[in-house]
Amino acid sequence: SVVLSINLKAPQAFAVAAIRQGVFDTQLPSADGSLELQCRRATFWQNPLAWLTAPASVHTAPHYCFSGEKRHPQRPPIPAGEVYRRHLPGLNSTFSLRTIDPDRDLEAFNRWMNLEQVAYFWEQTGSLEEHAAYLREMLDDPRVHPLIGCFDDEPFAYFEVYWCKEDRIAPFYDVADYDRGWHVVVGESKHQGVGKLKAWFNSLMHYMYLDDPRTQRILGEPRIDHTRQIEFLKSQGFGHLKDIQFVHKKAALLRLEREYFFERSL
Repeated sequence: SVVLSINLKAPQAFAVAAIRQGVFDTQLPSADGSLELQCRRATFWQNPLAWLTAPASVHTAPHYCFSGEKRHPQRPPIPAGEVYRRHLPGLNSTFSLRTIDPDRDLEAFNRWMNLEQVAYFWEQTGSLEEHAAYLREMLDDPRVHPLIGCFDDEPFAYFEVYWCKEDRIAPFYDVADYDRGWHVVVGESKHQGVGKLKAWFNSLMHYMYLDDPRTQRILGEPRIDHTRQIEFLKSQGFGHLKDIQFVHKKAALLRLEREYFFERSL
């Protein structure tokens, strides 16, 4: 694990505050009276200040409620606009996430959902009116955060990030209060190369973990015949727990652990 060390002249109270705020991990004794503070790479990537552009959900204290028979923490309202931004030096590009805006994004969403390769897995083809109603439903559902992914502010993908505890996935495994899952549609073919795939994937996982440090696991449940996605997720650290049967599909249940994600390269 890579460790960054910084020596500086500052009072002891600064070191205590910096460590408590998650900027550094430890303080080492120094013979000349200066402070030597160390930060592991995993700690650096888990500090939200550099990437989150909207308030995180972590600030909401646990307050339990029911969705039907499912008891879960009450979820905060989703923020409007941009929530995450990250520069990608390897691609000389910037990836960002923003909450979907039906007035702005409906046409692209409709076009993406009606693509043949998308329709096969999502089964969500429809008219502009039908998709406008679908997006209103997603935006009104506290379980879901519908997002638009952009490269250099150009929309290319739709993501649904959801809380697992109150989702249909919950009965199939030992679900925890802050587990999260996700769905994706990449609608623009020019952004489907391997480099960009890994870039948006790592950035999306990064956002979900940053939004709430209580989230220790991210779940995926691709259709069992979506072998390309399943194999990619396994290559990125997702473990295949088992196969499950929903009403509408048979799926592979996969899980990514927070510790593993932050110990590998972002």
